[in-house]
Amino acid sequence: MASSPNPSADTQTRADALREALATRVVVADGAMGTMLQAQDPSLDDFEQLEGCNEVLNVTRPDIVRSVHEAYFEVGVDCVETNTFGANFSALAEYDITDRNFELSQAGARVAREAADRFTAETGRQRWVLGSMGPGTKLPTLGHIEYTTVRDAYQVNAEGLLTGGADALIVETTQDLLQTKSAIIGARRAMDALGVSVPLICSVTVETTGTMLLGSEIGAALTSLEPLGIDMIGLNCATGPAEMSEHLRYLARNARIPLSCMPNAGLPVLTKDGAHYPLSAPELADAQETFVQEYGLSLVGGCCGTTPEHLRQVVERVRGVAPAAREARPEPGAASL
Repeated sequence: MASSPNPSADTQTRADALREALATRVVVADGAMGTMLQAQDPSLDDFEQLEGCNEVLNVTRPDIVRSVHEAYFEVGVDCVETNTFGANFSALAEYDITDRNFELSQAGARVAREAADRFTAETGRQRWVLGSMGPGTKLPTLGHIEYTTVRDAYQVNAEGLLTGGADALIVETTQDLLQTKSAIIGARRAMDALGVSVPLICSVTVETTGTMLLGSEIGAALTSLEPLGIDMIGLNCATGPAEMSEHLRYLARNARIPLSCMPNAGLPVLTKDGAHYPLSAPELADAQETFVQEYGLSLVGGCCGTTPEHLRQVVERVRGVAPAAREARPEPGAASL
């Protein structure tokens, strides 16, 4: 494991404050990162000839990455996700830079931390950093990669994020429950190694088929992941909010932990210029307001296709609102009966 200084005492203070916020009001996260970076047209030199490896920009062009975080903070979001979606073994292996996992993870968290601290100081309102832990490109359930390999790499990823200043870890866009478990266990090991406890959020991706990529439905995901000690479960990516409603309804009835939702701006429409996401800012805000009221969400944000304007309107509707109270009634399994 990479050696590094431990997270500061400030990290634990901020993490505790975030836990308190999530328990008492709706917290708003940011929207899309990749499209915002691409809009600034980074050069091949900026990517160190590793075209498409956005994480490298944390080191070579922190100004670009910071500007994205600032664009979201300026519209009032409470927290931003780090630019570390691909800081994992399988994604970095495609560029032959797995040895840079800790470096890129830590750099991504530091850039976001600087932006968050500036807005905290200027507005007097605490802003937080969510350390993004993406799914990678290999599925351990299908034998693409060894479970222990990805688990250990996720620990390095999480240690980098925590030492860089992340206030929480979000295992996101997960499609394979074994990969999800590897990331959660890696994150837990990182916290133990560094002597810090931050919120651990897990966000699964349910396709238009109604299941995760490998066929797991939302009930299986909840049954598998809740016992691992995560602080929150939710949905992100793949679809817009309309397609997430029934899955959120299930979680609202059965999950014992708080819920999150970060949908795409609708289902993508392929055009000659690439994918277009059709959901308008008012439509996303309508959906998130409804989800908060009906399903008691504690954390809301956006994924692919969502912009600062989308999040500005979400902030106007829900920030500071208390999540609707819900009483989880988990369905007992055969063993517990």
